[in-house]
Amino acid sequence: MKRLIAFALMFASACAELPEGPEPIRLDFPEARGFAAASPDRPSRPNSEIALDFMDLSFQMESGRELPYFSRFEQPITVRLTGDVTPSMRSDLDALLKRLRDEARIDISLSSTETANIVIEGVPTRTLQRMAPNAACFVVPNASSFDELRRARGTAALDWARLRTRTRAAIFLPSNVAPQEIRDCLHEELAQALGPLNDLYRLPDSVFNDDNIHAVLTGFDMLILRAYYAPDLQSGMSKGQVAQRLPRILARLNPRGERAGGQIPSSTSRIWINSIEAALSGGTSPDRRRQAAARAIAIGQSLGWTGPREGFANYAYGRLQIGNDSVVALGAFNTASRAYSQNRVTDIHAAHVAVQLAAFTLNSGDADATITITDQAIPVAREHQNASLLSLLMMFKAEALDLKGDTDAGMALRLDSLGWARYGFRSRDEVIDRLNEIASLPPQETPS
Repeated sequence: MKRLIAFALMFASACAELPEGPEPIRLDFPEARGFAAASPDRPSRPNSEIALDFMDLSFQMESGRELPYFSRFEQPITVRLTGDVTPSMRSDLDALLKRLRDEARIDISLSSTETANIVIEGVPTRTLQRMAPNAACFVVPNASSFDELRRARGTAALDWARLRTRTRAAIFLPSNVAPQEIRDCLHEELAQALGPLNDLYRLPDSVFNDDNIHAVLTGFDMLILRAYYAPDLQSGMSKGQVAQRLPRILARLNPRGERAGGQIPSSTSRIWINSIEAALSGGTSPDRRRQAAARAIAIGQSLGWTGPREGFANYAYGRLQIGNDSVVALGAFNTASRAYSQNRVTDIHAAHVAVQLAAFTLNSGDADATITITDQAIPVAREHQNASLLSLLMMFKAEALDLKGDTDAGMALRLDSLGWARYGFRSRDEVIDRLNEIASLPPQETPS
C-alpha cells in the first residue's frame, strides 16, 4: 500500500517565511513529457540477502501479521481498467504490463471483460480517503469494484491471510491527481496484487518500501516477481517449502548474485516503524511529529543502523523542521545525504535530499553550489523516471543560472522543466506555485 507522506511540498530556507520575490513567472506550457522504456539496474546485492528479502516480503504483511501460505495467481492473468480512466493511466498501464511480461516473465495482459482477474478502478481522491485515510491507493483481494469493496468491508473475504490461491483482486487509484502519482500507484499496487504484500524499510532498491523513494519498479522488484512466478513454486506452499526451493530459483534467475555478501541488514523494529508512521501522519501536531522523527533517529543510532533507514529518518526529521528551525533542518539533511551517499544504490534517495540542500544554497546566494548539487541529481532523477523531482531540480538550477547572470540559459532550462512538471504535478497552478516559490529563495536586492 502506498502511503501518503503528509509533508507539504516546501523547501528549506534560512527564514521561516520567504522574502518577497520578483514578479510571478508567466510561461507558455508545453505538453506533458514522458519517459522512454525503463532500463532498470540489475540487482546488485548477493542472492543470500535477496532470499531473506523475498521471505520477509512474502510471508508477512505491513502490519507485522504473519502469512501462513504462499499465494499467487496460477493462470494467465488478465487486467481490466475501469472507473475514471485518464489518458496517462492507460498508456502507463500498457508500459507496465509490457515490462512485467518482458522482465518478470509473467503471463499478463489487458482485457475488457468483466471476469478479469485484476480490476484497476480510478476513483476520486476524497472517495478513496474515506475508505483508507492514510493511503494514496490500495489493493484488496476477492473484489472487482469499489461497490463490492464497500459491501465486503470488514469481512473475511478481504483477508489476504486466508488466501491459498489468488483469483481476483481490485486496485483503487486516485483519478484526480498528477499523472506521475497515478503511475507510481499502478506500479506498487499491481506488484503487490501479483506478489509480495509487505513493505520493508531496509530495502534500498525497491518500491516495496514505505519511504516512497522509488517511483517505478526496479530491477530488484522484477527479480522478486519473476521468482514469485517461477514454476518451482505453487500457491499454498508453506514458508519452509518456499525457503527450501528459493536458493535454487535465485541461482538460476540471478547467477551474478551467487557470491558471498556482507552483513545482512537486521529486521526493522516495530517501535521504529511506529515512530516513522507517527512522524508522517497528518493527524498529530507538528511538535509531536518532530518528536516521533527524532525518536526514530535515536532508535536507529542505538541499533547501529546506517544506509536507507538512517537516511530516511533524518530526511523526515529535516522536512518537519522546515519553518521551525532551519539550522536543525540543514543538519538533518546533511546527515541524510551522507547516509545515502555511502552506496550508489541509494543515489535516487540522495537526489531527493538534494532538492532540500539546493534550497539552502540558493537561499544563501551560492549559485555555484546550487548548480553542483543539481547537476549531480538531475541525471539520477531522469534515470529513475521521477518527473516531479527532475523538474524541481531543473527549476533550482535555472534560478542559480539567473543568479550568475546567465539568464538565457536559465530561461531555457526553466522552459525545459515544464514538460516534466506537467507530468509530475497535478495542475499548471501547482507548477507556477513551485516556480514562484523557488524564484523567491535567492537573496533579493534591497533598493537604495
